[in-house]
Amino acid sequence: MNRQFFALGCAAAVLASAAAITFAGAQEAPAADASPIYGVTIPEGYRKWELVAPAIEAAPLNELRAVLGNQIAVDAYRAGTQPFPDGTVLVKLAWKQTPSTEFAPATVPGAATTVQVMVKDQKKYAATGGWGFGRFIDGKPVDAAQHETCWTCHEARAKAQDYVFTRFAP
Repeated sequence: MNRQFFALGCAAAVLASAAAITFAGAQEAPAADASPIYGVTIPEGYRKWELVAPAIEAAPLNELRAVLGNQIAVDAYRAGTQPFPDGTVLVKLAWKQTPSTEFAPATVPGAATTVQVMVKDQKKYAATGGWGFGRFIDGKPVDAAQHETCWTCHEARAKAQDYVFTRFAP
C-alpha cells in the first residue's frame, strides 16, 4: 500500500515537472495576443486591481484614462519606492470623453480606445529602463511601429520617475 502511494507521488512529481517545463517554455515564445516588441500581454484579472490615478488627455486624443496597478505597484507607490521593483505592472485604460446626458457639465467615458500595459523586469527589459510595454485595441496588440514610440516617450519625459508618468492619487 505504501509503495502505491510512493509510486503515485513520484508520478505526480514527474507530471508537475513536465508541466512546469512546458509552461516555462511557453513563456519564452510571444503569444499571438502579446505585444510585438516586448511580449507583454494584458494581465488576467487586472480590472479588479486598485486605482493608481485617473487622468484626462486633452486634444487631439480627448480621452479619459484610469491607471490600475497590481499589488506590487500599489505598495511601491504608497511607500514611495523608486525605482519600482520587478513584478510591478501598471495598466492604463482609455475611453473617449463624452458629455453626460444626465448632467451637462460632466464628462463620462465613451467608446474604449486602448489598454496599455507596463511590466517591470530589469533583466528582461534592461535595454528599456527595465520596462516592457504593451498597447492593445479591442484586446489585440497594435503593430510594432506603435510600440516603438512607448519607450522613446517614457525615456524622454519620465526618466526621473523611473520612466513612469503616473503619480499616485491617494
